[in-house]
Amino acid sequence: MDWFIDTSNYAHVSDLRREFASYLSRHAAPDQDVASAELAFSELITNAAQHASGPAWVSVDWTDRLPSVSVYDLGADFSIDPERLPSAAGGRGLAIATSLAMDLKIMAREHGGTRVDATLQVERAEPVQHDPPRRPLASLPSADEAGPDGFDRESFLRALVVQLAQAVESKEGPSAAEELIAQVGIDVGSNMEQEYRRAIDGEMITLDAEQLAECFVRLKHAIDGDFYPVEVTPERIVLANRRCPFGDAVKRAPALCRMTSSVFGGIAANNAGEATVLLEERIAVGDHQCKVVVHLGPTTDENKLGNRYQAPT
Repeated sequence: MDWFIDTSNYAHVSDLRREFASYLSRHAAPDQDVASAELAFSELITNAAQHASGPAWVSVDWTDRLPSVSVYDLGADFSIDPERLPSAAGGRGLAIATSLAMDLKIMAREHGGTRVDATLQVERAEPVQHDPPRRPLASLPSADEAGPDGFDRESFLRALVVQLAQAVESKEGPSAAEELIAQVGIDVGSNMEQEYRRAIDGEMITLDAEQLAECFVRLKHAIDGDFYPVEVTPERIVLANRRCPFGDAVKRAPALCRMTSSVFGGIAANNAGEATVLLEERIAVGDHQCKVVVHLGPTTDENKLGNRYQAPT
């Protein structure tokens, strides 16, 4: 990481202190003395702000276990004052930095000014090692999805979602994959509902069955689905679909169907109090189309099949 700071502007120095403190907290190993590292860094840049004749350049390299810091005074007329050395009495901050950091050195730069180097005593967190087996066969994105410049954003994101669902199902089982996707669907659906409400200027109303059906079709068309209403009554909404937004890739991860169930069910329950969603037909498992039945209201003997949803309390 590198920063250019105007040493005459104290706000720049203060902003850099805060940014570096945040950087340390994100990457330091647990139980490290981050506060002392922050203080040592603060003393180094404060010293530059107080005594440099011009702007300064601050560079941090944390590719090793401990971070190294270099502070360059860029002023051409800067010279080393012996009273500013770490061993001098009243070392203007560097004596404090010396006690908290390692290997502090002050060097004259060839064209004027100085360079101060120090190593902070805070260890970087080691990443958890994961080197999973390669599974090149049948993985997405498929070669025929690539354009002249490689895979586009849509291909990459579709592959990411499908492969994640497959990985969870392979490691934890189908139920775990469906549970995870159901949670994502509930969260995403809430934002999709709010977008529809803004579009119809109905942010404070309860959506009726016709509006719910319109909302469902709208959100699916926006992501390249081909849903259309088959039946809409106050008791239930039936939708069919001729094209899955995930394409044929959904057949590799049928658990993704829970996305549709949770998005529709969550939105319906928010407005009807309760809802049950039955995925009667699914392209993902070999049907020629999807058919989704959304029952509005409490569960009864007639609609007990399906995934049940309740409005948040």
